[in-house]
Amino acid sequence: MMRWVRYKRTAFALVLALLMAAPWCAALSEDGDVDEVLYMENEWNYVEGSMDISAGIPEDAEGVLADIRERGVLRVATEPYFPPQEFIDPSREGQDRYVGADMEMARLIAERMGVVLEIVPMDFSAVLDSVAGGECDLAISALSFTPGRAARVTMSKGYYYAEDNAGSGLLIRAADAEAIRGVKDLDGRNIVAQSGSLQEALMMGHVLNYREFRRLGSMQEVYDFLAEGKADAAMVDLGSARDYLNNNPDSGLMLVPGVRFTQEERFQGDRVAARKGETQLIAFVNGVIDELLASGQYMTWYRESVALAAQLGQ
Repeated sequence: MMRWVRYKRTAFALVLALLMAAPWCAALSEDGDVDEVLYMENEWNYVEGSMDISAGIPEDAEGVLADIRERGVLRVATEPYFPPQEFIDPSREGQDRYVGADMEMARLIAERMGVVLEIVPMDFSAVLDSVAGGECDLAISALSFTPGRAARVTMSKGYYYAEDNAGSGLLIRAADAEAIRGVKDLDGRNIVAQSGSLQEALMMGHVLNYREFRRLGSMQEVYDFLAEGKADAAMVDLGSARDYLNNNPDSGLMLVPGVRFTQEERFQGDRVAARKGETQLIAFVNGVIDELLASGQYMTWYRESVALAAQLGQ
């Protein structure tokens, strides 16, 4: 089902050019000028187009975007235990202790909106529920696209793409390297993944034989469970797991060589989520994403966050 919201006023020539390049629909006034440009959520249920954010939240904003403008606060849900995108710096206090590339992006979104940012930490499994239920305005927590998520919330375009399209894989104890060489070796073993994650979905869809599958609230719990022998393997994001292993060389953990799950190209990239139907809010977010992709600033934050996480041993 297509969803539409008023987008912005503009000149007819500009809209004509946009119509030829992207899925837009323009409504014309009696004098032939464009009265408004309408925005469409695409068939895969994520938003591709962007709003002009140069003047902040428009006066005629609707829905949650209008609520943010009136409230003067942007509430962002995150699970702050997934470096380098979001994690905690214990040397800082209050809202400043939430660091990482995603948290810097959240701060920029609030700045472009002209409002105060409130980061709301929670278990990953609660992040999407918080926006679907209206407790938070946006979910920014290294969210991968899945059809199930897109059915529940409205998602942005992608803003972070792993340099090698890392995908997902299996993490095990190094001592089990000979015993666990692939998915077929998980038969009779205990597996863990982060609750609500893409890796949970991959586990359920691609691993058919195992003894027990447990869902845990944070990635740190996943790593600890595995290291302590409470599980035999974990389905993990390869990029994040590699960073963890580099920062924790004595963890005793390793990735299983040759095991890799990837997404279709159109579904790749981390995304921001809002309540279902809030396409105007996500169009604003996409405007910020466009700015970050054009400048390369997100990747600068990402590299800085990798260094900080290594310094903190996360």
